[in-house]
Amino acid sequence: MKRTHDKHGLHRLWRNGRLALLAGCLACTAAGCELLPKRGSDAAAPPTTGATAPVQAVSGKQEPPPAAPAVYRAPLTGLELKQKAVGRPVMVMVNNHPSARPQSGLTQADVLYECLAEGEITRIVAVFQSRSFADPIGPVRSIRPYFIEMGKGLDAVQVHAGGSPDAYAQLEREKIDELDEITNAGPYFWRETFRKAPHNLYTNLEKIHAGMAKRGLNGSGSDAPVFRFAPTDAEAVETMGAQAQGAKKVDVTFLLSSYVVSYAYDEASHLYKRSINGVKHIDLNNNEQLTAANVIVMGTDHKVLDNEGRLDVRLTGTGQAKLFQQGKVKDVQWKREKESDPVRYYDQGREISLVPGQTHVLIVPMKPSFEGHLKVE
Repeated sequence: MKRTHDKHGLHRLWRNGRLALLAGCLACTAAGCELLPKRGSDAAAPPTTGATAPVQAVSGKQEPPPAAPAVYRAPLTGLELKQKAVGRPVMVMVNNHPSARPQSGLTQADVLYECLAEGEITRIVAVFQSRSFADPIGPVRSIRPYFIEMGKGLDAVQVHAGGSPDAYAQLEREKIDELDEITNAGPYFWRETFRKAPHNLYTNLEKIHAGMAKRGLNGSGSDAPVFRFAPTDAEAVETMGAQAQGAKKVDVTFLLSSYVVSYAYDEASHLYKRSINGVKHIDLNNNEQLTAANVIVMGTDHKVLDNEGRLDVRLTGTGQAKLFQQGKVKDVQWKREKESDPVRYYDQGREISLVPGQTHVLIVPMKPSFEGHLKVE
């Protein structure tokens, strides 16, 4: 029999098959059918094409990056601290008579000032704020009006043993916060036996703070920087400028040539090491030589007041000064406009940047000349 083609039948089969396929797809879609085998099934996964699934946007507020740890710096040294230096500065009058050397506690001070007291004898004013230590400080000696002025500019509690008549009058008149071994704070000092009076009177920070609390003195201070400090070595170098001269050593005399303070620059530590009459100036507490990151010699008017040789030293207005740091020296100007201000130092109207660390300020007379009190090598 000859096979015949039923065109109408083929058409029906094709149409019915297409409808069946369409129906199956619709049914699968409605039922949520998975077109890929489930993870972990035995079915082989289809080959990947390299395309990645679109990343969905993360809803909600993005968390900020963690804040950098706070950096605290000591107001009087610019050195980094683990926490704020919120204690009030204390300023101790330290005996500098030959029989009082070596003194105790000077390497732990933030700032040291040195100025004539009477005759050729100088007094060292040690300012403490950022360091805590239990060792002795001293020997403690008497106060003068110009030392009071230094303390007022730093809002410091002034620690002393006695004073000149003018100093006592000023302390009473201005109600200065102070601890005096003679009149109001005897229990917070002691005398050592290895030296003779008056070169054997000592205190320490614990006793000073106890005395402040007993007398109801404010113990809180500001953490704001007192001086401008260079945040980087590059800025410190810029401070000195091209006009700075080399200064590996400086000798300073105050009145007589029999007392010479020397600072020799140490390349390894970048500090100036202090000596007196060629002998290393040592701290008795730790047997370490006194050093300074900055040495400032400032000149001002000195006037003899009486037969005892007591002085009036001008610490307001302006005057000549020299800054020694990083083995160089530069001429600068000191300035103090108000009694509540510290003495600050300027170069062409801009406050200079100090190297972070301890600063020593030596105050010399203007006679016979400022330059005559220094020998720079």
